[in-house]
Amino acid sequence: MVLGEVVRAARTTAVPFADCWITPAAREAAGRVLASGWVTSGPEVGLFEAEFADTVGASHAVAVSSCTAGIELALRSLHLPDQAAVLTSTLTFCGAVQAILHAGLRPVLVDVDAMTGLPTTETVERAAGTVRPEAMVVVHWAGDPVDTASLAAAAGLPPERIVEDAAHAVGTSWRGEPVGTGSAVCFSFYATKNLPIGEGGMITTDDPDRADWMRSARLHGMTADAWRRYLPGGGWRYDVEEAGLKANLTDLQAAIGREQLHALPDWQRRRGDIARRYDAGLAGVPAVGLPHRPRAEDGVHAWHLYPIRVADGLRDHVQAELAGKEIATSVHFIPVHRLSWFRVSCTLPAGGLPGADRLFDQLLSLPMYPRLRDDQVDAVCEAVAAALGTSPHRGETCPSL
Repeated sequence: MVLGEVVRAARTTAVPFADCWITPAAREAAGRVLASGWVTSGPEVGLFEAEFADTVGASHAVAVSSCTAGIELALRSLHLPDQAAVLTSTLTFCGAVQAILHAGLRPVLVDVDAMTGLPTTETVERAAGTVRPEAMVVVHWAGDPVDTASLAAAAGLPPERIVEDAAHAVGTSWRGEPVGTGSAVCFSFYATKNLPIGEGGMITTDDPDRADWMRSARLHGMTADAWRRYLPGGGWRYDVEEAGLKANLTDLQAAIGREQLHALPDWQRRRGDIARRYDAGLAGVPAVGLPHRPRAEDGVHAWHLYPIRVADGLRDHVQAELAGKEIATSVHFIPVHRLSWFRVSCTLPAGGLPGADRLFDQLLSLPMYPRLRDDQVDAVCEAVAAALGTSPHRGETCPSL
């Protein structure tokens, strides 16, 4: 299928899985940057960093090319020994584990609770018993907040050795604090994320020295970037004191991101409304478990994903039935230990990863994005119920995942 046919097919899908909406204001900002003559990293990046840090309550923010690059930089900034063990959930995107490998470290996979998709203190302790960890990448899967402090304690690690994978967690909070206030928290602005730019990421930290190191390391380790070198009065000289990456964000992306930030509160409210409508529409449907979410006193779910669990091996049947009605779904994620490369490049805990294996065979992510209409949500619920041979019972108390 050629590109034009792919685009046309996507436009005719009754309920697409994702929707990358760039606001009119963001499009205007992109045009302004294009007309400026400076489109790579420059003043817009600095402004976006400051505004994003303020949004999540962090002291510093470092804009990068992706969340994956952010995780690698955050780990490199710890200056751990080569091949040091780093714990991370097996229920994560493969790129997040590639980041550990690219940092010269060895991933140690952690199992998850089969009902929540999140690691527990028990699964962390079991993985940490396999090999002494030097750091941990904690994943706020689907936008569901993790008790990072408890997991760090279970791993025997101090807070500064924790890197948070918050690719799904723009809008997530825990115990009154937005995810973003910590040792190193990495966000994604990929096209499907809660703050979509297309590509890009951000690292937030409360450590000024670490922020400075990552700003240099994101651009080859150079002590002065192009913007500072070419400003009036700037000089061409720079030094490279340590190996770095090519992982900077551009002014074009930053300008879009700054405007998208203005829309974020309304988008997050809409995501919450959609989750509640799904809850009501799927409540009581046999063989469907609704997504885990924190207690109200514990935190706020960002609802990047709405992952249901379909029991009794019916997941693929439901997915196929919905696809036949032009309703797109996905699965997040294939556990890392089920992917060939990671079976040899990662360390698995004794006893395997049974929680992730059990959950994976049941996971199905339903469409979730702010421009999803109520009638589309209802159509998805009805299609799920029909695939399972029943009809949705709205308004009943939903079973927890």
